[in-house]
Amino acid sequence: MIKRAIHFTYKAARRIVTAIVGTTVLTIGVVMIVTPGPAFIVIPIGLAILSLEFAWARAWLKRLRETISSSNSSRRADSAEAHRERVTNDPVK
Repeated sequence: MIKRAIHFTYKAARRIVTAIVGTTVLTIGVVMIVTPGPAFIVIPIGLAILSLEFAWARAWLKRLRETISSSNSSRRADSAEAHRERVTNDPVK
């Protein structure tokens, strides 16, 4: 019984500490959107910390990763297309 109570207390304490630290980092990241700072690095770190304990943070982090991945893919495709056009439209020297 005591062992079970200690386990419950440890689990609750760990969840509370994770929530406090993750929320603090996430809030700092959101503040960095309007102030100078690496907001787009800090916000995913805060979500990653929160995702250790909370499913909603895991879902947000997954959606953020997918958005970044698709954005990078389309940017690379545009860059490759522009390069192809430059190469094919250049006259032979």
